[in-house]
Amino acid sequence: MPHTPWHALPAEVHAAVYEQIGTVTDVELVGAGSVADVVAILHTSTGKSFCAKGARDDNPRAWMQRREAQLNPYMPTFAPRLRWQAEATGWSILGFDRAPGRHIDVTPGSPDLGPLVATLTAMSTIPAPAPPVKIQAATARWANWVAPELVDGDTLVHSDMTTKNFLIDGGNVTVVDWAIPCRGADWLDTALTVIRLIRAGHTPAEAAQWAEQVPAWRIASLEAVQVFATACANLGAERARQSSAPHLTQLADAAADWANFVAAERGHLGQRPPAQS
Repeated sequence: MPHTPWHALPAEVHAAVYEQIGTVTDVELVGAGSVADVVAILHTSTGKSFCAKGARDDNPRAWMQRREAQLNPYMPTFAPRLRWQAEATGWSILGFDRAPGRHIDVTPGSPDLGPLVATLTAMSTIPAPAPPVKIQAATARWANWVAPELVDGDTLVHSDMTTKNFLIDGGNVTVVDWAIPCRGADWLDTALTVIRLIRAGHTPAEAAQWAEQVPAWRIASLEAVQVFATACANLGAERARQSSAPHLTQLADAAADWANFVAAERGHLGQRPPAQS
């Protein structure tokens, strides 16, 4: 379905939202993501601003937005807090604190690369919510591509490392859009970020060396890293074949470059302990 601009939402939806936050003085349009049908920054007369994300009830991925709302209390401090929810006429709207700043820059030489290391280091220490809170296991998500023991763990893994999900302001990074997290190994988010760096212009060796600054990555099993790199390359190639989107082809190429590097030049990743079964 096409994305819906904020002003085109039903009046009942606007009324339900404004009942929560009061008078809206300005609306800043934001391109909707892969789950949300509408995203907008709402500025209010109280001076507070919110990021409103909405999904139609008939959106096949609407359940992801509902899950994001359920998981928000367990999110780390660098994730925006959910402040309100509104439902009306077939729509569900979530209101998060507005994350300040701009999208992070991961091109070679960017000053944002240091804060990103610190953020990934912090992310690698965040435990996944305990039962009965439901969150998919990495062992299930990558079951067709990786032996379960190689990606198993109890860390909260964001898993969507697009630069659009990292906002930086004065050196502080906010991580947004926790719609598809999973429970898994503490190095997985760093591994997925390596692919983004390669796509942004880093060589595989440069990206791998950069990742060495994250302690969880530095001690990860070399076997697990290599198998996961190959899995990302194969999965990326499959997604690129199924879609004409240029960014998917670029990500697939970056993943393939990384997998080839890991296979051919393990020394760039340092000595690693064997995978634990």
